[in-house]
Amino acid sequence: MARGNRFERLERYIELLIQRKRPEKDFRGGVRVLLVALRYLSYLYSGIVQLRLFLYEKGILRHHALGCQVISVGNLTVGGTGKTPVVEVFARELQKAGRRVAILSRGYKKLEPTVWELIADKITRRGKWTLPRVVSDGNTLLLDSLMSGDEPYMLASNLPDVLVLVDKNRVRSGRHAISKYGCDTLILDDGFQYLALKHRVEIVLVDRTNPFGNEFVLPRGILREPIRNISRADFIFITKSDGVGSEELKAKLRELNPRAEMIECKHCPRYLQNLYSSERRELGWLQGLRVVVVSGIAAPASFESAIESRGAVILDRHRFADHHRYTQQEVIDIVNASKRLGASAIVTTEKDAVRFPRLERCDVPVYFLRVDIEILSGAEDFRTCLSRICFR
Repeated sequence: MARGNRFERLERYIELLIQRKRPEKDFRGGVRVLLVALRYLSYLYSGIVQLRLFLYEKGILRHHALGCQVISVGNLTVGGTGKTPVVEVFARELQKAGRRVAILSRGYKKLEPTVWELIADKITRRGKWTLPRVVSDGNTLLLDSLMSGDEPYMLASNLPDVLVLVDKNRVRSGRHAISKYGCDTLILDDGFQYLALKHRVEIVLVDRTNPFGNEFVLPRGILREPIRNISRADFIFITKSDGVGSEELKAKLRELNPRAEMIECKHCPRYLQNLYSSERRELGWLQGLRVVVVSGIAAPASFESAIESRGAVILDRHRFADHHRYTQQEVIDIVNASKRLGASAIVTTEKDAVRFPRLERCDVPVYFLRVDIEILSGAEDFRTCLSRICFR
């Protein structure tokens, strides 16, 4: 069931509409007019994207090289490829290999300053809003999810030895990481479209379950740029794979990019953790359990499927817009509704968990699903794969 305020419900409706692969002639009235208008805007947007790429290729717009290893992890589509666990495992393994790692993120939907706060910050030169925000300095978690955004906070929480910085200007945050913290390896989170910083390794994620949507770019489809631009990738990770049924997708990707190495991986649920305590449950605990699921992510179906595949009985589904920030009253209402349904637990995603408010009392326990990735390409493990990518 779609939840949230009117704006979020409209946003979710449009998201679902543009993800459908049905032709416009199958729709009627205002919806058909809307889709036609979005299609023409899509052509305009695609032209702007290609012009920007051309300007960078010709040197009219400048790539900035920072003199260290820069690994970009990104995607062609808007959300839903499972990028955060991939960034996490790259950062962890690089740190173990002796690198001083910083993750550079834009911090999507973080708290932004008002115009007056920006003016005051420049006058006083405090740098609260104009300097990169340090979510973690590699020793201490310094910001919450409101100030940093969901994914940076989640990465900083799970990677205590890795620096995490948030700034729209990732050239500036990269320089800050190098000069102040001595970092020698930068991971550019969601970096495929960020061309101002020169990438040494370009990794692009493709969701096997929905690779390109309806193959239109925004706002008619879910593509950020035309499919052919995947030719820029050095490595293509096919995510959410099960090891079979990817041959057609691989053949298409190989036509678009003959040189990139393709690596299949799957997102593996590992355990459930209580949101308000350190209690952990094995996945087998879900067998026969009556649960309510809550999510505010781009692709909730795969999360819900993971819960159902472990034998859980889903009594209700609360779907919010991507990056929805939950209010205390919303969570209380969900807990009360779950109690009335006789649910034994509420299950959400790790990404959603960072946006849940604290509750003094919770009559139905709330757990988040911990997920990481596993390489499916032959017998190769992730560390061997990473060595080939990052230490060539």
